[in-house]
Amino acid sequence: MELIVIGGIFGVITLWVVAVQRGLVHREELCTNALSQIGVQLSSRWDLVTAMARMVKQYAEHEYQTLTEVIRMRKDLDAGASVRDIEEQESLLGRLVGNIKVVSERYPTLKADHVYVETMDTMREFEENVRLSRMVYNDSVTRFNRFVRQIPNNFVAGMFGFRVHEYLKEDMKKQDFPQV
Repeated sequence: MELIVIGGIFGVITLWVVAVQRGLVHREELCTNALSQIGVQLSSRWDLVTAMARMVKQYAEHEYQTLTEVIRMRKDLDAGASVRDIEEQESLLGRLVGNIKVVSERYPTLKADHVYVETMDTMREFEENVRLSRMVYNDSVTRFNRFVRQIPNNFVAGMFGFRVHEYLKEDMKKQDFPQV
């Protein structure tokens, strides 16, 4: 009789460990997927910026060379990308778009070009998609981290090597908008 009770307790504990491990894998995959979606959006933005750099070439060779130097720093972001990789690529893209905007101010005909205007509108759409993807990622990380850190799940998480994930941080430069 004692053996049956011990076997039953062991069976319940084993089922609980399996359920927690499956929950951890599920939540971690959501985090990985969300980070990968950001990489896809950033890749599309890189393609747009590269096309815009080619437009700039028609107006100023020097600016084009500067832009292509930054474009060479592009990294393809796959499912193995880290938060740091994402943030570095976003920073590079922001710098590049800023440079293109400066060039467009110097060359009003570029700024008025309908292809340039359409490309900038599309760029804003991709920026919004990245912003939304960042929110989804941070929400997924919150759910995952909470699950990993809660007792008794933290014991199973530790056994299987699950660790809390890093959040994507807000761009501090965007917080420096003037107060109205």
